[in-house]
Amino acid sequence: MVGEGVLHECLLHREVEKVLVVNRRACGVVHPKLTEVFCPDFFDLSAIESELSGYDACLFCLGISSVGVSNEDYYHTTYDLTMNFAETLLKYNHEMTFIYVSGAGTDSSEKGRYNWARVKGQTENDLIKLPFKNVFAFRPGFMLPTNGLEHAKGYYSLLKFFYPPLRLFFPSYVSTLKEAGIAMINLAIDGYEKPVIEVKDIKVLSKKNIQ
Repeated sequence: MVGEGVLHECLLHREVEKVLVVNRRACGVVHPKLTEVFCPDFFDLSAIESELSGYDACLFCLGISSVGVSNEDYYHTTYDLTMNFAETLLKYNHEMTFIYVSGAGTDSSEKGRYNWARVKGQTENDLIKLPFKNVFAFRPGFMLPTNGLEHAKGYYSLLKFFYPPLRLFFPSYVSTLKEAGIAMINLAIDGYEKPVIEVKDIKVLSKKNIQ
């Protein structure tokens, strides 16, 4: 859902010249700015490495839920896969900004109660150590899906009726997917004063150069 929403905003944004989607299967979007490459195994990027150079930013939206997944599998998919992708990109794009979509509640101390939060925290911490131009840990909470997109989970569509009161009473935990997408683009263009981007920062960033 996040990847589709961010792609949508990138294709609309006047400052985005070209978008490369790395995917396991076709995303179903056709646009003059868009190029797709397919990679069935994100742990082995050797077949597509030649396609990955020359980009200013990576908006890394891949992730899985920890529900029903063993700690080992969650770590492998969340930490190992992300670090492998980032380290591969770094070989070809030292001036790149890497934006990792993490999540509200991520544990930067890596010592908290919840395994998912510790793993996300370790992933954020180790990404930030990599010598990219910039690395940002992007921590959205609940996001109202963008109308017309296909991949919003069913419960997100149901919760849209509760979005106005949620935004009123819990503003630090909710945003729109459009705000998140624009915020990520503005991060890539202008950077930010801190590496961890919470919902309140997403709202600030989304107000810059709104399309």
